[in-house]
Amino acid sequence: MGASKVFSTPLRYPGGKGKFAHFIKQVFEANELLDGHYIEPYAGGAGVALELLFHEYASTIHINDFDPAVYAFWNSAVGNTEELCKTIFDTAVTMENWHHYKNVMNNSAEHSELELAMATFFLNRTNRSGILKAGVIGGKDQAGKWKLDVRFNKEDLVKRIDLIGRYKNRIKVYNLDAVALLNLIIPTLPKKSLMYLDPPYYVKGSGLYRNFYNHDDHVRIAEALGDVELPWIVSYDNVPEIKEIYAAYRQDEYLLSYTAQQKKKGSEVMIYGPSIIAPSHALVSKAS
Repeated sequence: MGASKVFSTPLRYPGGKGKFAHFIKQVFEANELLDGHYIEPYAGGAGVALELLFHEYASTIHINDFDPAVYAFWNSAVGNTEELCKTIFDTAVTMENWHHYKNVMNNSAEHSELELAMATFFLNRTNRSGILKAGVIGGKDQAGKWKLDVRFNKEDLVKRIDLIGRYKNRIKVYNLDAVALLNLIIPTLPKKSLMYLDPPYYVKGSGLYRNFYNHDDHVRIAEALGDVELPWIVSYDNVPEIKEIYAAYRQDEYLLSYTAQQKKKGSEVMIYGPSIIAPSHALVSKAS
């Protein structure tokens, strides 16, 4: 994967697909999409999007997240970069501030977008596996082997956010429901675009994300994709319900390393839209 060993995103994310960028680059090449647009309706850590932008695969990236806290972070990172970086530098990584930002997160309507962005960032870097609603690394009494600042290298993280700000004219940020994005934004994009959907996991989504889906929500996304003309791919946890919902499309199974809760490999499924040419090498780690 070459240069992609350096993480582009400042956020940690459960099931984060930063390592997945190499495959998406292959999709760009196989479908002659270089210098086109790239869209993530479930941006989360946006690791793939930033990788494609920084390595000049995509001319413009569109990142969307329905969680207002995650949206606040990305909107601030792109449009209020200097203030966000200053706030990060000036904020001590302490349990006092962890409780403060937990309160900001729980009462987001009472705070500015910048404060909510900082709360998202602070909790993402100090909570177990980057899960916003999880507990703090090391426990509230900080008696664990690792302390809450173990994933909080300010200098490195601020550099990542500063780089995002320098690309602000090529990054579009949205706070829409995924179906609304598909209906309102996707039709306005050039034909030379790729959309990658990484919806909440079918089985464990409720334990990882503040916004998660039930069965009908997953069906709703699949139905909306039926009307999308742009090239698209979707990745999911490999469960019979998802394979049935997307039975009309080509599917590849593969293994991905998870770091949420505990390190393990999980089987996932990649679903290809009808106009997609799968890369010749496809997914390197196939599930048996």
